[in-house]
Amino acid sequence: MKQVFINIINNALQAMPQGGDLRIRVHPVGGHEATIEFADTGVGISPENLQKIFEPFFSTKEDRDGTGLGLPISYRIVQHHGGRIDVESEPGKGTVFRIVLPLFQKPVPMKRRL
Repeated sequence: MKQVFINIINNALQAMPQGGDLRIRVHPVGGHEATIEFADTGVGISPENLQKIFEPFFSTKEDRDGTGLGLPISYRIVQHHGGRIDVESEPGKGTVFRIVLPLFQKPVPMKRRL
């Protein structure tokens, strides 16, 4: 999860080249999940690009400073932990990433030995 947080924070900082605010909040959801929210006041993501951000090798960085793998890898890491990741964005107003994770790991059934 550390890598997921680093990817989202780095993207937020890059989306605010003139400065801005990045707010990170954690709160419980229904006693069984937690939401980690990253909200920035950056340039935002256009609707057509928003649909592609979790696709491997998709990048909007003009200087080709990225590989386009940070968010797809983050998406898979979150899924592997039994969670989900959602994003809302409005061009010129910023972006909010929400990661919802289970608070408890589901027990893995033991295999019977003969």
